Amino acid sequence: MPGRPSSSGAGLISVSGRTRQEIIEEDVRDLARLGYAQQLFREMGGFSNFAISFSIISVLTGAVLLFGYGLKFAGPIINSVGWPVVSLFTLCVAASMAELASAYPTAGGLYFWAFRLGGRTWAWVTAWLNMIGQVTITAGINVAAATYIIGAATRIAGVPAGVAVPVFGSATSWYFQLVVMVLIMIPQVIINIVGIRLTARLNALSVWWHVGGVVLITALLTFFGTHHNSAGFLLHRATIVSPLEAVSADLGGGRTGPGLVIADLKLPSPLFALLPALASAYAAAPFALVFVLGLLQAQWTYTGYDASAHVAEETVMARLNSAWGVFLSVAVSAVVGYVLLMILTWSIPGGDIAATANDAYPVLQIVYGNLSRVFANVIAIVIGGAMWLCGLASITSMGRMWWAFARDDGMPGAGLLKRVSPRHGTPAAAIVATSLLAVLMTAYAAAYSVVTSISTITLYLAYVIPIYLNWRNRHRRRGEYTEPANAPWSLGRWGVALNVVAILWVVFIVVVFALPPNELVLWTMLSLAIALAAYWRVSARRRFAGPKSHPSGSSRAASDRQPSRSSSGGSGG
Repeated sequence: MPGRPSSSGAGLISVSGRTRQEIIEEDVRDLARLGYAQQLFREMGGFSNFAISFSIISVLTGAVLLFGYGLKFAGPIINSVGWPVVSLFTLCVAASMAELASAYPTAGGLYFWAFRLGGRTWAWVTAWLNMIGQVTITAGINVAAATYIIGAATRIAGVPAGVAVPVFGSATSWYFQLVVMVLIMIPQVIINIVGIRLTARLNALSVWWHVGGVVLITALLTFFGTHHNSAGFLLHRATIVSPLEAVSADLGGGRTGPGLVIADLKLPSPLFALLPALASAYAAAPFALVFVLGLLQAQWTYTGYDASAHVAEETVMARLNSAWGVFLSVAVSAVVGYVLLMILTWSIPGGDIAATANDAYPVLQIVYGNLSRVFANVIAIVIGGAMWLCGLASITSMGRMWWAFARDDGMPGAGLLKRVSPRHGTPAAAIVATSLLAVLMTAYAAAYSVVTSISTITLYLAYVIPIYLNWRNRHRRRGEYTEPANAPWSLGRWGVALNVVAILWVVFIVVVFALPPNELVLWTMLSLAIALAAYWRVSARRRFAGPKSHPSGSSRAASDRQPSRSSSGGSGG
């Protein structure tokens, strides 16, 4: 007989005639069968669950901030072809994860899945990759928001992008951007601590803000834009900055060459020293190379959708709603993001790819180059608001993941991090600690593309481990794996093929996004692997037993805090 998780999802399929409170009580019992008591406030419906992942993906964050990154390497084709390619493969990953979310609806998400499918070692590795990915994606989102807000503010004020700023030198200074990042994170942290109900409402607002923002940008650029390029322009190839130029740095003493940049420290590239042939390949800039390097724009945008799994313990009818949240957040973002990228590319002023790609704020350059100042200012504010909402949702997911691992004593300081605010029912300590780590990570990376590459690689490695284990167990017909009997949201006969495609795609992007100009990512990941291996061997393997079965004493209290509405729904926001 195929292995099955011990918990059953059958009770959550038929909701007709059942009140919301009855569905929540079933969710609480279902969680208890997985070994956990209900500690967090279960308030989110299906739309709210989808909204948190959609908000973290945020096409108005990743696609906007990295618009110039992809454009400078490959030209408009990176948007017209690259985005759909990445979207298709990412949907395979998301579908594979959604099925697992349906089988195991817990806040630990990937980490818990890996434990049930492969044991404590796989679970521990997955947890650390996911936690590091959560911190770096939050760092990337909020430093992106800071960078953009500074650029938007200078445009609205009509001052140069590099306007002088006391202490920091100029508005484009990395450390000035870091200070602004801290300022915008403070209200995000407070809101996440105050309660899940307010956070859920803001995430629901975020969905309409993003969709409405894209509709507004599309309409204004279509009907009022002064520059519209030909259809053929959308498939144009152009390399504005060669990969060799992108990796070059001032090494001092009049030397310029491939460099490894760590904050303000610039060193000769170890990778180019080990592989001298890389220099000629990067100088030649073959289309295949520049195209795959430019895919970071789309792939980083598609990160963080595991958030729907991490808030499963706060979601009503979690087995279905969490799974749909994972999958639909990617599917809807694929369509909305493509519309946004096509209209922006179509509207590049005068078809001057170089001017747009080299601008510090390429999307703002397009908007202000096409529209009246009033319309351009409105769009600038809408995009800034979307980025802030994206950061808010990312902190929600990050705090839950760290709290879930701390709940099982999987890390140093677990005693503090697993505390839940008795007043608000939120993991306040984990939220504050991880937000501080995100700021420190940003200071270390000192480059937006490095932060995004690290988050992309660590998150996708965490995504693929349980997908691989599920495929392996199904192939061997041993251990637990998903099937319709234990995962109401099931891929059926397509599961194996989609799992294989997802695994191969993740292997590909892990290699590509560790290449220069993101060489720091390569050495950071190698250092991380060594550090985690040493930590596991010296300490963790003796102390970490995997997810613990928690007493159900607090389950009643958590359930009693739920609102007593009699709605028979559960999939609404």
